Amino acid sequence: MNDALAIFRFLRDCTGRGERAVLVTLTEVTGSAARAVGAHMAVAESGASIGSFSGGCVEAAVIAEAQEVLACGRARRVRYGAGSPYIDIRLPCGGGIDLLFAPVQDTVQLTRAFDLLEQRRPVMLNLSEEGTVAAYEALGTDVTSGWIGHSFLVRHDPPLRLVVMGHGAEPMALLKIASAYGADTFLLSPDSTLIEHARRSGYTADLLRLLGRSDRLSVDPWTAVVALFHDHDWEVDLLLQALEQNPFFVGAMGSRKTHAERRQRLLAVCDSPLRIDQIIGPIGLIDASRDPPTLAISIMAQVVQAYEGLVDVAPKTAPSASTMNGTHRPNE
Repeated sequence: MNDALAIFRFLRDCTGRGERAVLVTLTEVTGSAARAVGAHMAVAESGASIGSFSGGCVEAAVIAEAQEVLACGRARRVRYGAGSPYIDIRLPCGGGIDLLFAPVQDTVQLTRAFDLLEQRRPVMLNLSEEGTVAAYEALGTDVTSGWIGHSFLVRHDPPLRLVVMGHGAEPMALLKIASAYGADTFLLSPDSTLIEHARRSGYTADLLRLLGRSDRLSVDPWTAVVALFHDHDWEVDLLLQALEQNPFFVGAMGSRKTHAERRQRLLAVCDSPLRIDQIIGPIGLIDASRDPPTLAISIMAQVVQAYEGLVDVAPKTAPSASTMNGTHRPNE
C-alpha cells in the first residue's frame, strides 16, 4: 500500500506522546472492495485516524470499534458489509471485508517497520489473532499478504522513488505530478535556475556541473529514473550509471528517431545491447505528447503502472519458521 510509511509514522508518533492506538488491517475481502487485502488504518485514542478501507462507508464504525478495543485491551476480528452482524453498515459494492484490530503493545516492532521502510527496505508484518505484531525485513520469496495458520502476514515494499534528470519545462511538470501521487522525488539538472526553482518549491535537487557520471545518482529496485534532456549529450553516462544500479524503470524523452540515435550512442560505450534495451523510449503511455503537463501525466502513468506490477509479483510461498513464530531472521 502506498501509505504504509505514513501509517507507521502515525503510530510511532502516538506512542511517542503516550497516546494509545490501534493498527487495523484488512485481512479478507468477499466480492468487491475499495482496498486490497493487507491495507491498514491506524486509530488513536483521541479518535484521530489515518488510512481508509472504503469511500467513507465504514471508517466511522472502524474508529468506534478501535476505541472499544482500546477500552477492553484485546484484539478482535470484525466483519463489515455482506455477512456482518452490523446490518446497518453496508458497502455500496455489496461485498464484505474482515478487519483485524490490534492494540499497539510492542512499540519496538512498529518502530522497526517504520525504520525499514524509511531506509527503503521491504517489510513483513506478522500479526497474530491475539494482536501481537512482529516486523522484519522481507525477502524476495516472502508472501505478499494472507493468513498462514493463526498469523496474518502482510508485505510492504518501499514507496515509489522517482529520479528526474533533465532541463527545460518538463522536469518541473513531472515533479509536480509525482509529488501529487506521493512519490519520493529527486532532480538532477545542469540548469542552476531550474535547481533553485525546484528547491524553492520543496523538492530535493542537485546541480550537474559537468558531463559524465554523478555521485548523487543513487537508486534502488523501487526507483524509476527518467531522463528529460533536450541536449542529449548529458544522457549517455547518466543512463548507463542508472542501469548499473538496477532500477525497476529507466526511460528517456524523445521521438523514435531520437531514441534510435540514443541507442547507438550508448552501444558505442557499452557492449550490452540487452541492458541498453531496458531503456523505455519514447517514454509515456500517450503517444506523441508534446506539452510538458501532458507528457508528465503520460510518463507518471507508465511509471506507476510498472511500479504496481513490481510490488504485486512477490511469490506467494510459505514463510520460514522464524516468520511463523514471530521471531526475527538470523543476523538482523
